[in-house]
Amino acid sequence: MKTDELIGLLGASFEREPVGAPWMTRRLALAVAVGATAALCLALAFLGLRPGLTEVRPLLVLAFKFSFAAAVGSLALRYLVRAVRPGGESRVHLGVAALPFLVVAALACVSLLMAPTEHWHGMVSGHTWLECLISIPVIAVVPFAVVTWAVRRFGAPTDLVRAGALVGLSAGAVSALGYSLHCMDDTVPFVAVWYGGTIAMCTLVGALLGPRLLRW
Repeated sequence: MKTDELIGLLGASFEREPVGAPWMTRRLALAVAVGATAALCLALAFLGLRPGLTEVRPLLVLAFKFSFAAAVGSLALRYLVRAVRPGGESRVHLGVAALPFLVVAALACVSLLMAPTEHWHGMVSGHTWLECLISIPVIAVVPFAVVTWAVRRFGAPTDLVRAGALVGLSAGAVSALGYSLHCMDDTVPFVAVWYGGTIAMCTLVGALLGPRLLRW
C-alpha cells in the first residue's frame, strides 16, 4: 500500500472520532513555547529593546501588540493540535483562527476614520514597515523549524497543507510577539497591515511547505 493511500485510510477511519491525545497537546505547546522564547531572544539580540517601556503609553501599545499575537498563536496551537491527528482536520475551523485579524482590521478602520486623511499614509506605513516586513518572517524561521520538528516527531497529520498552514501561523504569531519588543510604530493600522500581513505570509509559506516537510 502506498503512503498516500494509507494516509487517506487513516483520515477516513478517524473522520468522525479523531484520536484524543493530551500528551500531544503538551508537547506541541512546549514546542511553541520554545519557539516563542527563541523569537524573543533573537529579536532582543539582533534588534534590541525599544526605549520608553517605563512609560504608560508604550506599555499599553506593547500590550495591544502582545494581545493580538498571543490570540493568533493560541488559536493556531488549538487547531494545530487537532490537525496533527489523523482525521483531526475535520475539526479545524480556519475562519475562527482569522478572528483576531478581523478584530484588528476593524479597529484599524475605526482609527483611520477618526484621523485626518492626510495622516492615513503615515499611520499605515509608519517608519519601519520594511524592517517589519523582513524581520517577522526571518525571526519566524526558528520557531517554524521547532514546531515542524514537533509535528513530525509526535503528530500524524493527514491534511498536510492545513497542518503546514497552522505551523506557519503559530510561527508567525510568536515571531510577531518577539518583534513587538523592538517595534516603535504604534498605530493600529500599522499593526493590522504589517503584523497581520507578515503573519499571513508565514501561514502561506507553511501551507506551501507542509506537504514536503510534514509527510510521513
